[in-house]
Amino acid sequence: MTDHRLAIIGGDGIGPEVVDQGLRVLDAVEQRHGFTTTRIDFDLGGRRYLDTGEVLSDETLAELDDTDAIYLGAVGTPDVPPGVLERGMLLRIRFAFDQYVNHRPVKLYPGVTSPVAGLTPERCDFVVLRENTESVYAGAGGTVHRGTAAEIATQESLNTRHGVERIMRHAFDLADARERRHLTLCHKTNVLVHAGDLWWRTFHEVGEEYPRVERDYVHVDAACLYFVTQPERFDVVVTENLFGDIITDLGAAVQGGMGLATSGNLNPTGAHPSMFEPVHGSAPDIAGTGVADPTAAVLALSLLLADLGEHDAAADVEAAVATWLAERGDASTGTVEVGDRLVELVSS
Repeated sequence: MTDHRLAIIGGDGIGPEVVDQGLRVLDAVEQRHGFTTTRIDFDLGGRRYLDTGEVLSDETLAELDDTDAIYLGAVGTPDVPPGVLERGMLLRIRFAFDQYVNHRPVKLYPGVTSPVAGLTPERCDFVVLRENTESVYAGAGGTVHRGTAAEIATQESLNTRHGVERIMRHAFDLADARERRHLTLCHKTNVLVHAGDLWWRTFHEVGEEYPRVERDYVHVDAACLYFVTQPERFDVVVTENLFGDIITDLGAAVQGGMGLATSGNLNPTGAHPSMFEPVHGSAPDIAGTGVADPTAAVLALSLLLADLGEHDAAADVEAAVATWLAERGDASTGTVEVGDRLVELVSS
């Protein structure tokens, strides 16, 4: 029987609450599909930082690296200054484990109301792949004459052929495995001529190795329009880090809101663990009230299972979520009640 080592980071706010429901679903799907997990809890996030002054030690990072995947709820608390946890924990994990692909599904499930009038599920089912370790997130830049009228701030976007080509190959592989076999490059080549040229050339050079995949290009500003007016235009979208950070939140709105958005930070080589999380954040204002929706956390579990090779289990988890969403419509249900129903669905 296969056993997978999982790092569990409940984190802050509603993070532990939604992860707990995901783990209940995991218990049920393990029994059905005949595998096991060894789960190691990690006390990380804003609470730990406030208590100890520590964000993520080298020792803890090494312990995380000794797992097969990371299941994260959320981190963040109003008492921690912006950037401390993002750079000290989330980006550190991303860079240390070379999680160079951010995988964000944009899928409208039956029964979910989109703010886009008249949008139907068959028109909205695509994936955005965001390069996850370069661009402006690489941290290059600086400030001189800070606090004076002569202050200058620079923030550089770093793009390497290595970084662009490896996510491009991942994107073509995914597109080639999907039914439509269609890949869209999203950039701003008419203005960002240097980085844009690197992305454009790599897109077409790598694309020659994938004759079954149809290629398309869209400027990032036009993508913001088409995500809303023509989401059916897209199957797989590949883009750089900053643009991807922006358009995936737009995609979340189109699919029904941040409460349904999920993501994977992937190391496709398997050399280090990948990390899976809902996108909604820690929502401290509703923590402990029992109303947090665990749906996105359970969808993150589905991505995690697929990454571990448990594809049937992953499909069952997503199918349970789809059934639940169709059942509930726009009704509000408590955190545990949602977990109860999802456990029931994956067990049946």
